[in-house]
Amino acid sequence: MVAIQILIDGFVISALYGLGAIGFTLIFGVTGVLNLAHGGIMVIAALVGWYAANQFGLDPYAAAAVGVLAGMIAAFITYFVVIRPIQQSRTIPSDETEIFILTGTLLWGVMIQEGLAYLFSDNPVTMKPLLPGVVYILGDRTPINEIMIGILCWVVIGLLWLVVYRTKIGKPLLAASENPRALGLLGFEMSRIYLFSWAIYGILAGVAGVLLASFLGVSSASAGSLTASAFSIVVLGGLGSVWGSLIAAYVVGYLETITAYLISPQLRPIPALIVLVLVVYLRPQGILGRR
Repeated sequence: MVAIQILIDGFVISALYGLGAIGFTLIFGVTGVLNLAHGGIMVIAALVGWYAANQFGLDPYAAAAVGVLAGMIAAFITYFVVIRPIQQSRTIPSDETEIFILTGTLLWGVMIQEGLAYLFSDNPVTMKPLLPGVVYILGDRTPINEIMIGILCWVVIGLLWLVVYRTKIGKPLLAASENPRALGLLGFEMSRIYLFSWAIYGILAGVAGVLLASFLGVSSASAGSLTASAFSIVVLGGLGSVWGSLIAAYVVGYLETITAYLISPQLRPIPALIVLVLVVYLRPQGILGRR
């Protein structure tokens, strides 16, 4: 029974991690930004969705849509208020822009966490399941909502793949991740590509946030740990590698699940961090990293 629970829970949490990490990877690949306010944006989506359901009586799907919209708005605010002013600043040397962006998004993430704690408190909240009921898998009693979350994550990932690889509007994103300077020389408006990438990122972070709230629950204090998990997955998979992030998400997800079930829930992040340290020493570019 425990083995089945580990397989199912590990699959779902890994799919959630993968969905969140893909957005993190997309933004870095296209714009070169490591957004350390990532967890805060996910929590904004989750808490706004939860608030909409509880205060306005919205059904779980409408509340989830409101949460995703909040995540996209938070992503745009992060770009226009924190990142773009640093990138366009004439007083910051170009070779120091990245460290200023890291510091700026880190501080912004702290501000988001404290602001959410003030508005919503730091008590964990859980959104209503998208689908009620349970199903038995090899004798293990599993909520249908949990299975649906894992499937939805992969549906969204599949839709992202279709947009990037099979549409005219998405292919510039792929080109920008390979060689943004050449894309600009070809006449593409890079500011529009950046805005499009931040819109997609906000949607991905928002979906991951509301699904996580429906599965495990979140609180304002979750922002830091979610950012750390996403950063660990992206580094482990390789900065800029979407497929590497997906592989790393399942490595981290199953390591955490096995640790939580067989050792202690309080120690669940430790094995993944140990693996991350080993990868940094033995293969700094990550599993499938290009840089």
